[in-house]
Amino acid sequence: MGNMGKRRYGSREEDAFLDLLRTCDLLTRGLAHLLKAEDISATQYNVLRILRGSPAGLPCGEIASRMITRDPDVTRLLDRLERRGLISRSRDAKDRRAVMTRISPEGLKLLERLDGPIQEGHRKQLGHLGRERLAELADLLAVVRGKEG
Repeated sequence: MGNMGKRRYGSREEDAFLDLLRTCDLLTRGLAHLLKAEDISATQYNVLRILRGSPAGLPCGEIASRMITRDPDVTRLLDRLERRGLISRSRDAKDRRAVMTRISPEGLKLLERLDGPIQEGHRKQLGHLGRERLAELADLLAVVRGKEG
């Protein structure tokens, strides 16, 4: 029988973890050229999308809590976006200590240019799964993150 029946070193959990990492890397690299064409990082893109969803603006801490990948220096990230004119920051009228960040018209235009190509990229990458399997995948991933589907 030899080695046929034996599992190599490592657990099923480790295998699943590595498969998730490989898949995430593959999907991310598949869309990276679209972001690169706009000279924007995936993290900056994430921040712009968060701000588009909150037109009234958000304080820095709220942006950080909504981000997909945690960035230890959100302030510097926002500085870069502000220098490019993609966001604006101002003191909150009610609470002068709070700084509100808003997406700028230029930031909205950049997202509008990316919306179609990014959605098409997602369809090419995952559309073959079909609605039912995509829903199952989303449910499984929610359970992994500790949020029952």
